[in-house]
Amino acid sequence: MRYFPAEFEPQSFVQLIFPHPQSDWAPYLEEARACFVNIANAISRYQPCLIVCDDSELVKSYFSSHENLIFVAYQSDDTWARDCSALSVIDEDEDEPLLLDFTFTGWGGKFDATRDNAMSSSIASIYGAPMKKIDLILEGGGVESNANGSLLTTAECLLNLNRNPHLTKTQTENILKKEFGVEQILWLNHGYLSGDDTDSHIDTLARFIDTDTIMYVKCDDKDDEHYDALKKMEDELKALRDIDGEAFNLIALPMTNPIFYDDERLPATYANFLIINDAVLLPIYNDPHDAEAIAICEDAFRGRDIIPIECSVLIRQHGSLHCVTMQFPEEVGLRVE
Repeated sequence: MRYFPAEFEPQSFVQLIFPHPQSDWAPYLEEARACFVNIANAISRYQPCLIVCDDSELVKSYFSSHENLIFVAYQSDDTWARDCSALSVIDEDEDEPLLLDFTFTGWGGKFDATRDNAMSSSIASIYGAPMKKIDLILEGGGVESNANGSLLTTAECLLNLNRNPHLTKTQTENILKKEFGVEQILWLNHGYLSGDDTDSHIDTLARFIDTDTIMYVKCDDKDDEHYDALKKMEDELKALRDIDGEAFNLIALPMTNPIFYDDERLPATYANFLIINDAVLLPIYNDPHDAEAIAICEDAFRGRDIIPIECSVLIRQHGSLHCVTMQFPEEVGLRVE
């Protein structure tokens, strides 16, 4: 039997992929790098941070201290670690961790992802756990575990014909239950963000912050294009039940005001936070709702520091803070020389 650790459980380290000139960050590379440095420095205050980079010596020069920072060389296509990194499960029979290396196709073939798809297997020797290749297109941002038998996802992503068109919903559920060791799949059929490339990844919309609680994006502006879809998503969340038949506690996060870049509305979301040991890294966007989101998280994450990080540059490439990170549970160490 397998167990899929939740993000709110104890961690070993967090992985990032540092922006480089051949990535889509090129037009504002230094601005993007500054944001990644802020994220890495915040993580390193609490636990190790593994940074995958095209030029290790150059990337090291961006940091005044290397404490709790580990650098590994690999030439990636882009930097969305959430979606091309391996996912961690625990084999409860052997009491050992296992890394699941799913197939990454650039969110259904939208972008070239050949090198990103090969990243985990290429740097596998640095992980303190064996790795298994899984023949299923799946991104880490598309699934959420509550550490108690439930996996939360969206139909728009995992049942999209650009992912695994040969599989029915039932077949997809059976694979997810087998690989992650969960008892039920909780599907959301509504909810999206304008400008999102991922086909509605769950980590942009609704997140488990503990076994019983889901934090989600709520739109109060009836004139906003998101209002209807997010209201329907909220209704779906209210109807969800855990494996014991109990409703989940729900905590709403505000939406930002519309944010545009090059005349395109960007998918700014406070739900794209990263939970680490003793802290939460919360993306903010120089928006009037930042303070409200911070206050909500301070109240919800008692015992964890809330660290706001300005992520306006990240949403220009249609992702945010959680999308550029991947946490590994405490059972998965690092083999660092």
